[in-house]
Amino acid sequence: MDAILVYITASNAEEAERIGRMLVSRRLAACVNIGQGIRSLYWWDGAVQSDSETAFIAKTVRGRFAELAQAVREVHSYETPCIVALPVVDGDPDFLDWLRDNARPG
Repeated sequence: MDAILVYITASNAEEAERIGRMLVSRRLAACVNIGQGIRSLYWWDGAVQSDSETAFIAKTVRGRFAELAQAVREVHSYETPCIVALPVVDGDPDFLDWLRDNARPG
């Protein structure tokens, strides 16, 4: 299965929208879902931090991950953004075909 979901966090909904729109317009992702704000607790600079963030998921294929991750890093406000790929182990065949068709160079 070559489909993946890429979980990404951003500083706010506007940043998530800007990055998501860029990924879809470049066909690095077939679709991006942007969630409501989340609360994140994490280690940074030697202490536990607490911030509001916006999580979003890019639906794409494994062969586009490296280019997608690089594009996100180039425009993201974080020094070390969360960009992780999660495998899709199964799915509706028609949806997966659509995803493959729309996450490749135009």
